[in-house]
Amino acid sequence: MARTDSSKKHTLIVILGPTGIGKTNLSIELAEALKTEIISCDSRQMYRELRIGTAVPGPLQLARVQHHFIGNLSIHQYYNASEFETQALQTLERIFRNQTYALMVGGSGLYIDALVNGIDDLPTIDKEVREQLMLRLKNEGLEPLKEELEKVDPAYYQIADLNNSKRILKALEVYYMTGRPYSGFRTKETKPRPFQTLLIGLTMERQELYRRIDQRVDQMLIDGLVEEARLFYPYKHLNALNTVGYKELFGYFDHEYDLEEAIRLIKRNSRRYAKRQMTYWNRNQNIRWFHPAQMKEMLEYILGCH
Repeated sequence: MARTDSSKKHTLIVILGPTGIGKTNLSIELAEALKTEIISCDSRQMYRELRIGTAVPGPLQLARVQHHFIGNLSIHQYYNASEFETQALQTLERIFRNQTYALMVGGSGLYIDALVNGIDDLPTIDKEVREQLMLRLKNEGLEPLKEELEKVDPAYYQIADLNNSKRILKALEVYYMTGRPYSGFRTKETKPRPFQTLLIGLTMERQELYRRIDQRVDQMLIDGLVEEARLFYPYKHLNALNTVGYKELFGYFDHEYDLEEAIRLIKRNSRRYAKRQMTYWNRNQNIRWFHPAQMKEMLEYILGCH
């Protein structure tokens, strides 16, 4: 837990947890109780074009509390955790001018780590280098880039999410800019922050969570997920569309399987994603875990730590 010597003792409260567990509604209620604003760290809800498949908060929810980093990007824009770290710190500075607390909510572990602990200083990437690699990804696919990464940076290759094109591209960008492997920049040193951080994790029995995930997928389908995915099918090569809910429907559009199978895959892959998220966070001993229904206990914990 990061702490500060500041007499104001500004506090960033991070609400994290797996997909579908109910972070959005809970965070709005907490923000109202604490009279503060919300920083979203969901890397997919930042894309303004994608709303149904990313479970973006609805207009009534957004009207209750000021949200940041919702719909602030286009699917055609490049964005990374380093940019988020810089912009989120600036947003926090503004919030803390008038508020004691700020909330950050989401399931993107890399973005949470970037703001709470900081990420390593990486070289600025030339636009030409980035565009060249993006063009290669579009024309050649991910496999040749993965093979190249294994050759130039075997250490990072061993730990990277090899299905995440964004991670692969980032590592190759750094290598082309510096001639040094990306793994050589990953020092994992925690950067000091002028505020304390409380990490609150949401958890529940696995079967209860899986039932919620299935219900949410069913609701997305009612809300028009298939039509939304069809609208963005021409952009399926973009990293933003390499997302559970869209990529399975793209397979249906490509006649690889029927709609029923696509829905089954969306639910299965959503559950698998939730399991990976929990595995990632279970290693962090600083997280205090609550069931989403325990808002009273969360508030007592937050106020008791101030």
